[in-house]
Amino acid sequence: MAAPARGRIDKRQQILAAAFAVFARRGYAQTCVQEIADEAGVAKPTVYNHLTDKGTLFREALLTAAEVVSAETLAAVDTLRDVGDDPRPAFLDSAYRLLQVCAGERGRSLHRLAYAQAEDFADLALQVQQRTSVRLREALADRLARLALAGRLRACDPDTAAEQYLALLTGPLEARSHLGARKIPATELRAVAEAATDTFLRAYLTPGSEKATP
Repeated sequence: MAAPARGRIDKRQQILAAAFAVFARRGYAQTCVQEIADEAGVAKPTVYNHLTDKGTLFREALLTAAEVVSAETLAAVDTLRDVGDDPRPAFLDSAYRLLQVCAGERGRSLHRLAYAQAEDFADLALQVQQRTSVRLREALADRLARLALAGRLRACDPDTAAEQYLALLTGPLEARSHLGARKIPATELRAVAEAATDTFLRAYLTPGSEKATP
């Protein structure tokens, strides 16, 4: 009994991955279920058997993509568990990884699709936000709180500090990407990561640690 159940789950994930790819390429209004079936390599009735209609496909495809983006951003924040004697390299590495996720094809498509259909899927954008940016901010705040308790950062409100650090990263990212329409070269991502990291650490490093930043 386990094998058929596993196969059904795998088929569902295959369909959702195909759905996200087609929605990202064509947009919600221009996509039809037959295109998704063709992309997934299954019959159209198989799509309906797993996910009842186009609206459900869209919702589940975006939420599945949001979970993937969330896992990638949380992994980037997890690198701040050990910042070493000089905090800058760990913060810079984390920031660059975060920007790579957000500026990647999946991240950009997820952002664009969620907000483009916010009127028709009123709660979907909020659910995507909860699974991505809210989770990320909470995880980053936890890391910053632990670093402050260890004396690596000055005492601060970790939620505010996390919000400010993410703003330093995502603000320039949105401007440079033209709200997701332009793919940003790695050199630009690195420059944004460096500027954000240096600004943040100048504000939050403990007294005497300023030498760690240029």
